[in-house]
Amino acid sequence: MQLKQLQKEAIDLLKKLIQTQSFSGEEDKTADLLENWFREYQIPHQRFLNNVWAVNKNFDESKPTLLLNSHHDTVKPNSAYSRDPFKAEIQDGKLFGLGSNDAGGCLVSLLATFTYLYFEENLTHNILFAGTAEEEINGKNGIAALLSEIPKIDVAIVGEPTLMDLAVAEKGLVVFDAIVKGTPSHAAHPNTDSAIYKTAKVLQWFESFKLEKISKNLEEVKVTVTQIQAGSQHNVVPARVHLVIDVRVNDLYSNEKIESILTEKAPVDEISARSLRLNSSSIPLDHELVKAGTELGMKTYGSPTLSDQAMLSCPSLKLGPGDSTRSHSADEFIYVYEVEEGIEKYIKLLERALR
Repeated sequence: MQLKQLQKEAIDLLKKLIQTQSFSGEEDKTADLLENWFREYQIPHQRFLNNVWAVNKNFDESKPTLLLNSHHDTVKPNSAYSRDPFKAEIQDGKLFGLGSNDAGGCLVSLLATFTYLYFEENLTHNILFAGTAEEEINGKNGIAALLSEIPKIDVAIVGEPTLMDLAVAEKGLVVFDAIVKGTPSHAAHPNTDSAIYKTAKVLQWFESFKLEKISKNLEEVKVTVTQIQAGSQHNVVPARVHLVIDVRVNDLYSNEKIESILTEKAPVDEISARSLRLNSSSIPLDHELVKAGTELGMKTYGSPTLSDQAMLSCPSLKLGPGDSTRSHSADEFIYVYEVEEGIEKYIKLLERALR
């Protein structure tokens, strides 16, 4: 299969994806585009909800399976856009458009890579491609729903913009709701048990709170109070203050352990986790994929941002063309050469690691 032709068609597909609205939960039309690709290449594929997947021609159940995954949903464009977010336009080598960088470039690069290797024989792993939905909202109808429909996954590459460096670990996420209680009263009267004043000390505690285990790849667990809500009118001291705490978990703690620690130590009256399912992710540094990547000159690092890796229980690597700092930004773009090089580097990586 001709690499140059695949690169051209991948860029063409990315343009079509940009021009097709695919907000999280509304990805049916972009799922159609992924199916069209497989039909054009006569590759058998399946669709579950708005998730589209296929396995390589020589799939062998006795072999471990490598998942190539990226998402085709997008966030909604922000108000700072100066151009049409759904117009796929190339200027100065940049392909502009909503979802171009996050994560359309990764998606089409992985799809082209899968197509390039589809007929390969004697690989150490099966290859399974999955273009999935609802990544931006950690939704139940994305990869979380697909995992029960596809063959068992032993290792995964999740396509997110990493400048084609190897994100060998990714922080997990737990969001907590906490309550500080006090005595409600009229603002004109003395009150030594104000929930708001008590919250000031609670905020100081969270600001200085540290967990002792520091990860080599993901550094420390980051605990941040991100929302405060209290009161309804100027002359009433409220009975309670509601806090939201965002906790980015490194690979040395489980989400359950973080819940246990904060339940025991946080100086609040109530605290509860919204979900414990978004775990930290990692892959051993001696894994074939990591060794192959470093041999090709790719750098390793730990990623603070969340992806569909959080839904996977197997070792996983985050890797893709584009730059994470462009994600969710106004006038989002990816360089055309980044997609072309991404396809080449994915292919070289897999050929080196899976032979």
